[in-house]
Amino acid sequence: MSNATLSPKRSSLRGATLPKWFPWAVAAGSLVLGYGISAAAGLDSDIQWALIAAVLFVIGSYAVSAKIEGSRQAKDRTATSLVWVAFLLAVTPLASLLWETVERGVKVLDVFFLTHSMGVVADAEPGGGIYHAMLGTLEQVGLAALISVPVGVLTAIYLVEYGRGRLAKAVTFFVDVMTGIPSIVAGLFILSLWVLILKMGPSGFAGSLALSILMIPVVVRSTEEMLKLVPNELREASLALGVPKWRTILKVVLPTSIGGIITGIMLAIARITGETAPVLLLVWGTDFINANPFQDPQESLPMYIYLQFGAGSDPAHDRAWAAALTLIAFIMILNLVARGIARWKAPKTGR
Repeated sequence: MSNATLSPKRSSLRGATLPKWFPWAVAAGSLVLGYGISAAAGLDSDIQWALIAAVLFVIGSYAVSAKIEGSRQAKDRTATSLVWVAFLLAVTPLASLLWETVERGVKVLDVFFLTHSMGVVADAEPGGGIYHAMLGTLEQVGLAALISVPVGVLTAIYLVEYGRGRLAKAVTFFVDVMTGIPSIVAGLFILSLWVLILKMGPSGFAGSLALSILMIPVVVRSTEEMLKLVPNELREASLALGVPKWRTILKVVLPTSIGGIITGIMLAIARITGETAPVLLLVWGTDFINANPFQDPQESLPMYIYLQFGAGSDPAHDRAWAAALTLIAFIMILNLVARGIARWKAPKTGR
């Protein structure tokens, strides 16, 4: 018998496959064709042109893949194409907003702008700065964090480590309700209690009380999820050695989850930093520096942006864009710090 007769037939289990550059080629072709269709139809909007290109990209990917690779692989490529289109639809407005803010905000953003207040500068005049607004924001957010972090963390510890029965269910329910409270409602609550009933007057601390209402549920939820991720074996091992439960929580549970807890706290701070409604109701705002958050109106960055845009003059608009860029940079720094702390405090794996 010949060798050809003895050897089995070789069959390929893998069909035809498109090259790796195929999606990029389809994307480029879709952009060109979409622009041509948009120009021929007389469409002036870039959004319409981008949507036409996105539809052509999905249809083109499916058609070519179905012809060469088969319907199964074509469906996979279609799903991947839809994911990329959705990603671009979400990122494009954010990138456009960031670009617009940077482009307009750098006009007056300098050291003088960061180290001076409005003082006696009129809204229609150039000059002035945001020092008083930055100081107010730091004090108000700092006081809100001092109030919210202990309450939120201790509430989360109770729900995870001790909470049982109706009380724990009631606390969980109210935390869920507080998570969805609009900021204007929190501001109205503190306005009625602090300003109208107690006659304390507007101040930065009043704004901090409203901000803490918005921050507490975020801290509770994030801390609760982090505590739930701690393996029960660690708790059981500590308790088996005779360590009291409170000390187990303090020495074992919290250090294990501290990275995620700090990340949640930082994100909660970033969430309340840009709130305007409570500040508008309770802090009021001023053009002068007020370093005492417990007395008299105080400025903040969101309030400053709102007032400067409302002024209507070109110098005021430039200051508003520069303040918005400063606020975005501040929140971005907080997020980067949260990520750095989470990576630093993450449990070490391996030997």
